[in-house]
Amino acid sequence: MLAVSSRETLLERRHHNPEQSALWDKLSLAQKFAASSLNQFGYDLAFIRGSNIGCTAILMCNDTAATITSDGDINTSPSITIR
Repeated sequence: MLAVSSRETLLERRHHNPEQSALWDKLSLAQKFAASSLNQFGYDLAFIRGSNIGCTAILMCNDTAATITSDGDINTSPSITIR
């Protein structure tokens, strides 16, 4: 029973992370769909960068980055440096 409750706690915490929710709310609808598909492969939304051409969502899976343009285009091999 303890294993189930700790698992539920972890899942509950993941879905109600205020910082994550705030980031999620800033994504375009296309980015939300793309991010949902990457979540299935272990990627999590890390941060969003804005520019003149729109916002780019950056997702991380371990040390691997992926980007999603405001149009929802996914790049799993971006040429960015994460510090």
